[in-house]
Amino acid sequence: MIIVMRMGAAQDEVEGVVRHIQTLGYRAHLSQGEERTIIGLIGDERHVSHESLEMLSGVERVIPILHPFKLASRDFKPENTVVEVGELRIGDRRLVMIAGPCSVESRQQLLETAWAVKEAGADMLRGGAYKPRTSPYAFPGLGEEGLELLAEAREATGLPIVSEAISPETLPSVLRHSDMVQIGTRNMANYALLHAVGEAKRPVLLKRGLMSTMEEFLMAGEYILSHGNYKVVLCERGIRTFETYTRNTLDINAVPTMKQLTHLPVLVDPSHGTGRWELVEPVSRAAIAAGADGLIVEVHPRPAEALSDGAQSLKPENFARLVQSVRRIAEAVDRAG
Repeated sequence: MIIVMRMGAAQDEVEGVVRHIQTLGYRAHLSQGEERTIIGLIGDERHVSHESLEMLSGVERVIPILHPFKLASRDFKPENTVVEVGELRIGDRRLVMIAGPCSVESRQQLLETAWAVKEAGADMLRGGAYKPRTSPYAFPGLGEEGLELLAEAREATGLPIVSEAISPETLPSVLRHSDMVQIGTRNMANYALLHAVGEAKRPVLLKRGLMSTMEEFLMAGEYILSHGNYKVVLCERGIRTFETYTRNTLDINAVPTMKQLTHLPVLVDPSHGTGRWELVEPVSRAAIAAGADGLIVEVHPRPAEALSDGAQSLKPENFARLVQSVRRIAEAVDRAG
């Protein structure tokens, strides 16, 4: 449930409500807006009296949250959350473009790609150092060496970087080198990792699981939020269906639905969503028209030589064309390109 404080409620009244919640054995999460403060009561609410809470000094009303995802819900926080990664703001009116190779393969490959996507208009560089693969014989990534190369690319280009942690054990290394931690589709339900990134209080890019419902996806985000880490960006990246002509089925429905259900920013990954480079641009346009806050796109200077996901990777010149295309769509739907 959420406790809405009266407009102009004093700080000692807010603190008094928080202490009361904690005395009852629950956790309190504050959302302080310009005019009102909302306090979320986290825990099993069945034994809590709404009437007793409404009698506390400074309380205006108590509202139950019907969704199981309490902190991610718009009931808890009606206004959009903007996640800051350095100077970059994700979830603001401006479209955010994240691009780079699926895997960091070499210094030359990464720096060539980083400069190309920056010139094309990318705001952030993506690159996998730890790669959870379906086959144990596939390229697993360069690990720590890959993260060091990403840090070098950031130093050279000024682009912040996002890279994936695949376990609590790999998380400290990713935190040392990257600006944002990615939780990939195979780890959306890795609860030990979700707890760890929640405790880390660093920006998180959380991808939807291959066969997860939207509610399961939002509940994964709730694990991170429950630790007080509100720097969570959701990413729709396609789900597994009966269709075989594309690698996955990009769930465009999820974009406007999640924008209604949650205050968290929503990005779309058209590369994994389709698995085919020639479909990436048209699907990207659809995603922005549906309300996505930005895109994360795989780009490789020579896709035919890529050690992973070459078939869905754009060449730099195609990425540059995509950026211009989706910026026009963004302007058409009244947001900054």
